[in-house]
Amino acid sequence: MTHVLISRASTFNKWLPGILGLCFLHLGQAAQAGPHLNVGPPQGFSYEALVDRAAAMAKGTYEAPPRPMPSVVEKIDYETWGNIRYRPESALFANGPGIFPATFFHVGQFFQKSVKMHVVENGQAREILYSSDYFSMPKNSIARKLPADTGFAGFRLQESRNREDWRTQDWVAFLGASYFRAIGALNQYGLSARGVTIDSAEPTPEEFPDFTEFYIEGAKSEAEPEIVYALLNGPSVTGAYRFFIRRTEGVIMDIDAALFLRKDVARLGLAPLTSMYWFSETEKRRLEDWRPEVHDSDGLAIWTGAGERLWRPLVNQPYAVTSSFVDQSPKGFGLLQRDRVFEDYLDGVNYERRPSLWVEPLGDWGQGAVQLVELPTDDEIHDNIVAYWRSAEPARAGSSFRLRYRLHWLGDEPYPAKVAKCVATRIGRGGQPGKPRPKGVYKFSVEFAGEALDVLWGDTVKAEPVITTSQGEISGAFLEPIPGTRRWRVIFDLTPKTGDPAELRLYIRGNGDAMTETWLYQFRPGNGR
Repeated sequence: MTHVLISRASTFNKWLPGILGLCFLHLGQAAQAGPHLNVGPPQGFSYEALVDRAAAMAKGTYEAPPRPMPSVVEKIDYETWGNIRYRPESALFANGPGIFPATFFHVGQFFQKSVKMHVVENGQAREILYSSDYFSMPKNSIARKLPADTGFAGFRLQESRNREDWRTQDWVAFLGASYFRAIGALNQYGLSARGVTIDSAEPTPEEFPDFTEFYIEGAKSEAEPEIVYALLNGPSVTGAYRFFIRRTEGVIMDIDAALFLRKDVARLGLAPLTSMYWFSETEKRRLEDWRPEVHDSDGLAIWTGAGERLWRPLVNQPYAVTSSFVDQSPKGFGLLQRDRVFEDYLDGVNYERRPSLWVEPLGDWGQGAVQLVELPTDDEIHDNIVAYWRSAEPARAGSSFRLRYRLHWLGDEPYPAKVAKCVATRIGRGGQPGKPRPKGVYKFSVEFAGEALDVLWGDTVKAEPVITTSQGEISGAFLEPIPGTRRWRVIFDLTPKTGDPAELRLYIRGNGDAMTETWLYQFRPGNGR
């Protein structure tokens, strides 16, 4: 089972030198913070030192992160946790010099492990020490029973101090295991990224390593990146991460990662993304929910090393399914939310504004595969979709991986293709209206849109659909414009020969060249249809 996170919009939107002893960061000091923010003594810090520390940890015995008073934390349920608010006046950089103040999450039933927080300046790191005074909470909150050294669960970056609403508006959040999120160009949280995945959808239980320490180096201006460092620790892996985070139209993150394996790992997922897909126009499920569609992402896009653009609509599978897209030196991949029409959701939690998240490798990632894990779900509260890069290099105990990549949290892909893109996939009964429908035949309608298809409105380009299937027979295929739109669709029937999944592949070819990205779909005959 994949890690469970509440995916509704309310999750994140409601909710000097010294030698000894404790230091306080006061207004006017070099590392200025909110009033009475307690910090420890300075320690030398660098990213390479953090990498060396992670490498050394991999050779030792795993120690789990602390869990403060489990009997109390277990009772801080979603409602109780939501009523515990960090006081913005105690934010790190509330008054400078960092331009993006940082506030901290409290531990609770869903986030029970404490994480160490540090502020970094001029090569020195100071631990930010927990105090319940940083939080406002009801007088009868059970959280008041926690000890003074409870610690934090995570943190978030608030909008620039140049904005009057910075105290209530955040744009990046790190919370839970190695999960982190950012808003996109439409100012809405949605899917998550992770530091790494360990054995996702394997027969053995999935492992969830934790970011156990964070180091925040504040940007002095909005033009500079916020720099965040993180230490990763888990039973099978350790790691060091460096994030250069830029607030742009959406959010851009440049990530350096160094991973060290304690144990053999059957399936090591690099640069992983996690999202939610329940249903869309593709699969119409009667009486399951009143809304037309519910999903944070509706497809996996891949830009292969050879330059081909692929689009794989997501599927709520009947059981865990892993699909592999073998590649050499990929140019990028991502989980995208392409449907931006409110009427297709009719829900106030802003599914039409959820960000698309694109992974851009920096450097040559060599041989491997983009893998997509699809798990069954019967509700929107479960993240059931995972996509990541799996290197062809075995993940053996004692081995290490260094990689660099860029995450684009935007409304669409950062590098639009010249070909048209797929915008909808619809499935129904095969055959012709008004005639007996043949049993075991399925009709597909795949819609494409983009300037590359505009030439089809004239008579200069001869276009045709190119369709293949791994099993079964394709019949009745044709290409037609959709009335009242600039879209074109390909319609065809599939007659499966066995009960095995049919791997379908389709694109529109004009004058010998691809005019669209390649649509891929895994169809399971008889899956509730």
